[in-house]
Amino acid sequence: MFKTPLKALLLGSALLATSFASNAQNMHDSWNVLLNNHVVAINHGHSTEVDYSAIKAKHSELKTYLDSLSAVTQNEFDEWSKHKQLAFLINAYNAFTVELILTKYPSLKSIKDLGSFFSSPWSKEFVPLLGKTRSLDDIEHGLIRSSGKYNDPRIHFAVNCASIGCPALREEAYTESKLESQLHHQTDRFLSDMTRNMAHDNTLSVSSIFKWYGDDFEQGFRGANSLQQFFSQYADELKLIPAQQKALENDDMKIKFLDYNWDLNARQ
Repeated sequence: MFKTPLKALLLGSALLATSFASNAQNMHDSWNVLLNNHVVAINHGHSTEVDYSAIKAKHSELKTYLDSLSAVTQNEFDEWSKHKQLAFLINAYNAFTVELILTKYPSLKSIKDLGSFFSSPWSKEFVPLLGKTRSLDDIEHGLIRSSGKYNDPRIHFAVNCASIGCPALREEAYTESKLESQLHHQTDRFLSDMTRNMAHDNTLSVSSIFKWYGDDFEQGFRGANSLQQFFSQYADELKLIPAQQKALENDDMKIKFLDYNWDLNARQ
């Protein structure tokens, strides 16, 4: 009987392992290309617009990426680092949101047009992920927020709801190695946007994100146990003068929540 040399077997195993590792490492490359080519920074870099028409023309590429996300098993996911898991979940949320928009684009003005009186677009169960058919709400509130595993309120500046009021859809995919710097930058670019967060006299007017998810910013992230303490960490981004910083630290500054713009973040 023909016997394969041991050295050849070992080499084949090594190449196969390298291939698997490479595939895992490059999982988000195709999503990265779509974002690089079809998401454009506006508003001095604070916001982005999405060329949904161009992505729709390349829908097969998006679908292939979504299929690769769906192929990941719960056991595989559980073996990953927290940063790799979180990057995966953020990318999944954003990419499946784009997929949802494309089901009706261009015949919609807002993601809310995809819901009904009885259910929101975020409750639609259309996302095959980690062995279950999930909704966008399941990803954000179930897998990311409620698990307590990640405890990072900056995810609210990374997940994108396809609306002008949302923090920018980042022009690149989130990755394990860059996640910390990406979340830091997303937070800075949103908080420094004076069209959505601004201080005037003794009032700090901020996005409604901080009303809807206020509890997430009070869970001890970098020692912040209140919205005021969280905002104090970003006094420079919010362009607070010393008197305003002191008022904020002393809980003497009024927090006002602005109306949210749900219009589609489509390239004009």
